[in-house]
Amino acid sequence: MGDPLRHTRIAQLAGSPRRRYYTGADLRRAVAVEDLRAMAHRRMPRFVLEYLEGGAEEEASLARDRLAFGDWRFMPRQLVDVSARSLACELLGRRSALPLVIAPTGLNGLFREGGDLMLARAAAAAGVPYVQSTMSNDRMEDVARTPGLRHWWQLYVFGGEEVWQSLVQRADACGCEALVLTTNAQIFGNREWSRRTRAGPARPSAATVLDAALHPRWIAATLLRKRGLPVFRNVIDFVPRERRGFFETAHWIREQQPESLDWRLVERIRLRWPRPFLLKGLLHPEDVRRAVDAGVDGIVLSSHGGRQLDQTIAPLDLLAEAVGIARGRVPIHLAGGVRRGTDLLKALALGATSAWVARAPLYGLCAGGEAGVQRALEILGQEAFDAMGLLGAASLDELGPGLIRRV
Repeated sequence: MGDPLRHTRIAQLAGSPRRRYYTGADLRRAVAVEDLRAMAHRRMPRFVLEYLEGGAEEEASLARDRLAFGDWRFMPRQLVDVSARSLACELLGRRSALPLVIAPTGLNGLFREGGDLMLARAAAAAGVPYVQSTMSNDRMEDVARTPGLRHWWQLYVFGGEEVWQSLVQRADACGCEALVLTTNAQIFGNREWSRRTRAGPARPSAATVLDAALHPRWIAATLLRKRGLPVFRNVIDFVPRERRGFFETAHWIREQQPESLDWRLVERIRLRWPRPFLLKGLLHPEDVRRAVDAGVDGIVLSSHGGRQLDQTIAPLDLLAEAVGIARGRVPIHLAGGVRRGTDLLKALALGATSAWVARAPLYGLCAGGEAGVQRALEILGQEAFDAMGLLGAASLDELGPGLIRRV
């Protein structure tokens, strides 16, 4: 099986012609998400890249999220009029320009000051929802003011009851369209490579500090604009004053995540939230069944980007079975490994309502701020639109298991 993270070498003879991803500054020359990724790697210090790219332990779950797409191949139909095709769809009863959602990611201020606002503005411009993380660095009230934004809020449960209740109340007051509860992060994943950049839980190593100092563009886009590392503005009031530094806050919150999170708390949160409620992080058929019975408004299959339990199946591995369990009663969304428009079409063909993307827009954010995020979404949308025509599908309704086969 080929590795979909790299160009196949079948078109090369002993490494000729030489191929390289674009790493310059002109976003228009980024023709694939991998170009934006290469641009990000040139600009970001090592500890930032380890946080962005890394997974847990041997990173088998991280790899499987991507490799799972390579197990499926299209069976295109020909002589089909695809001149009037569209990727527009309905998500939670409202029109979306793409069956795509920007997934929740924390610490975005580490990539760019105002990173959450940049993601939100790019999502609004593209006509897709943006899910803001509890661990974001821009206040939810500021993000909520983004014109035209479909603003969803992702909830981590940590600390005392007052924390999640306060966050839910604020999200309601902001008019957030949906609440997304993450279910698979109550024990922090063993992210070894990220840990190796630190001398202690809340202290970077000397080598990490030196490497960061050698990246002036990153310093200018983050540290200098706010005179220091970003702050977790949505939860900082709950953090003890002596633990409010960037690394200290992150570590403190990890210590406060209750291992007692269960379906009873899911029910209580459901009762407090007046709008659509989704569960994110399920990877077992029985959990899918229980979520359907619990009356949630959406299920997001996710391995948390391969950053929690290692050696898991990929969301794509469970997708068709989960769709069969739900039987149309609850939409099934997929989060994990989407880097191509063809990945999006494969997920839709197997029954997903939408694909959630995390690293792809973050590569754009690192490469070029808001314009870089827009470029990432543009690339994914154009790839999916073109591939849909080549597949012989005139509408999203025609994307189904009859056009795809596992090999």
